[in-house]
Parts: sequence; C-alpha cells; structure tokens
Amino acid sequence: MSKAFVFPGQGAQTIGMGRALADAYPSARSVFEEVDDALDEKFSALIWEGDIETLTLTENAQPALMATSMAAIRALEAEGVSVSDASFVAGHSLGEYSALAAAGTFSVADAAQLLRTRGLAMQQAVPVGQGAMAAVLGLDFDTMTEIAAKAAGDQVCQVANANDPSQNVVSGDKEAVERATVLAKEAGAKRALLLPVSAPFHCALMAPAADRMAEVLETVEVRAPIVPIVLNVAAEAVSDPAEIKQLLIRQVTGQVRWKTSVEWMVGHGVTEFWEVGAGKALSGMIRRIAKEAATRNIGTPEDIKAALEA
Repeated sequence: MSKAFVFPGQGAQTIGMGRALADAYPSARSVFEEVDDALDEKFSALIWEGDIETLTLTENAQPALMATSMAAIRALEAEGVSVSDASFVAGHSLGEYSALAAAGTFSVADAAQLLRTRGLAMQQAVPVGQGAMAAVLGLDFDTMTEIAAKAAGDQVCQVANANDPSQNVVSGDKEAVERATVLAKEAGAKRALLLPVSAPFHCALMAPAADRMAEVLETVEVRAPIVPIVLNVAAEAVSDPAEIKQLLIRQVTGQVRWKTSVEWMVGHGVTEFWEVGAGKALSGMIRRIAKEAATRNIGTPEDIKAALEA
C-alpha cells in the first residue's frame, strides 16, 4: 500500500492544536520551542492558550499550522514512522511549507520565518476590505472558470482553489467576487458564500507578496526533499530545489490545484492519504476526488496509536 502525507492549509487552526502531541512526545514539544525561538516570541502560548481571532490572523495561522503538522511528524517518527515511508508529500497552500519542512527541504525555523513573512506580505498586498474570496459548491471547475472571467470585468476574479470535483474558490476584487457568487447561484450552485478571510489569496492581486517571497527565498537554504513533493501549481511531483523555489513564488498568485494533485498521486500508485496536523478538511476533499483511496488523520496521540494499530 503506497501512501502520501498531506498537510492542511489555512482555516484548520484551533486553539489548543498540537498540545496533546507536545505533552506526549518530547520531540513534538521541541518543534514548538524551535518555532518560539525562530519567531522570537512565546508563539506556542498563542496556539494553546490565546484567542482564536489573533491565531486566525494570516501571519499567525500560517506558522502555527506548520508547527502543529511538524509536531505530528516528530511524534510519528518517535513511533518509528518516517516521512521516507511515504511515496509523496503535498500540502494545501501554506501546507506546502509544512510538507517541505517534513521532507527536509526547509528547517522548521526557516519554514516558520518564511510563513510569518508570507502571511504579512499577503495581508499587506491588498488593503483590508478591497479583496474577497468565495467558496462555490456544486459547480465544476470549467463552469467556475467561465463565471470568474465573466464576473471580473475590468477587475480581478480568478479561480484560486480547485479543491474537489464540485468545490472551487474564487478570489479577487470584492465587487467582482460578489458578482461571481450571484452568477454561480444563477448557474445552479448549491452554495456560494463569501469566506471570512482578510485578503484575496491566490490571485493576481497578490503580486506584491510574490515579489516579497522571491526576495526572502533567496536568503534560505532549499534542499532536495527526501521524497518528491507534489506542488499546488505544478500538480505533479517535483524534487529540484531551484524548481521548488520558483513554484513557491508562483503559488502566491497561482491556483491551488488540489483536485489535480490528488488525482496525480492516485495515478502514481497512492492508495492511502495521511492528513498530518490540524483538522480533517483535506480528507473530505480526497474522499470526493478519489472514492477508492483511504484517508487517515494524524493530529493527536490517539490518532497515532490508531494508525500504528492499523
């Protein structure tokens, strides 16, 4: 049975995530300590005891979710399960940085600092209130691409996330995104709702953030991953450090091709997906994309025990 480790993106954060792992595994606790040091603050206290509004700020949610995923990886390693046991790793949006840290491309400290920078740059790229994102359920990707183009007019409206066969997210100028939700409902969408996000991620409006990431990625060591990573923009396996760096820059304005990425992994022999870190959103998407694939969540000591017993 071939498996892939997949890592969640923004929206999965909860207060207290990862604490049970840190209490049960010294190696998991050390991840949070490493992130505290890298960000020069008691960041773990925010994750475990803070308020959800502060944790949900983009510059906090991104490194926090990576820390929780890496704590789960260290706990798995303590039980004898290695990333090298997987055929591929992949992550949803910021989850790519978790996947890359798990595969040894970035250190945990570098990943934390990169995500703090990425979060701030994405937030600062567009004034608050000017951009928006909306999730649309019940329409396929081609239909949503046409609707986004029609809604854009002289503004920006793009399909930012192609998550599963009937879930797509549009991003861009607020008025254009609102027009897209109306058009989607007229086209028969089951739901079309604005998301509670502070910026329009994964669209052309994020160009200043992409430029900032190009600068900071030049300052960190990018190593070849120990297993290939299926990156959002490419939707296929990549191992070359220079290519990984370029795709991470493109990802800021580019599309999260999650459906295609999962299909690619299944087509290359993956039969089981382990969602490592907070939440279960990716597992739900995967079941809708590849009904024959098994999914498993790795976010607590109990999850790890169940995985080992299985």
